[in-house]
Amino acid sequence: MPYVNTPQHVSRLASDHMISVCIVEDDPDIRESLAILIDGMPGFSCKQKFESAEEALKDIAINPPDVVLMDIQLPGINGIEAVRRLRDRNSEVDIIMLTVHEDEDSVFQSLCAGASGYLPKNTPPAKLLDAISEVRRGGSPMGANIARLVVKSFQTTHDPMLSEREYGVLDRLCKGDSYKEIAERLFISEETVRSHIKNIYRKLEVHSKAEAVAKALHSKIIR
Repeated sequence: MPYVNTPQHVSRLASDHMISVCIVEDDPDIRESLAILIDGMPGFSCKQKFESAEEALKDIAINPPDVVLMDIQLPGINGIEAVRRLRDRNSEVDIIMLTVHEDEDSVFQSLCAGASGYLPKNTPPAKLLDAISEVRRGGSPMGANIARLVVKSFQTTHDPMLSEREYGVLDRLCKGDSYKEIAERLFISEETVRSHIKNIYRKLEVHSKAEAVAKALHSKIIR
């Protein structure tokens, strides 16, 4: 892995604050190499490291770091679900996916779950440290191939990654149907309708039916 022989001349923008980092990675070699890299540079501290999402979620709830480096392919709860749960509990923690998966589905599931950045595991050490600093400044660091996927998506669709069922539920909301009417039309339970609507609100970044309908119509998600 590229993290073992760390160049001491790594360039990054200086920070007035020591950035605490948590690593969630089941491969012990990668996990330890990342910890050595981060702890070896001024302004960075590897606060926690875990081999599973379950361990990480328990500890982060009590002792949150500034930035989490999260793998996707974890035993038990996967990285994407872990991001979603972390976001529900703490909106201040910045999360960067650090993974070998660069397919469109993994990228957008991670971003929709609440990840702030997405980098391949072979990212050079200097760029990884820059990305950690960048995400604390409000940026969204991404590898070049991943950024191209995102740009391509926005060029081809206005749909914010709604599933087919969520699109159907949103369409019925825009037509003025009640939860009960949506359930009857789509042959699902009202509880399932509520679950879909919760996901729709999260993906559209809204908090009410009125906001969801307005955004759907304004953005031409529903025509």
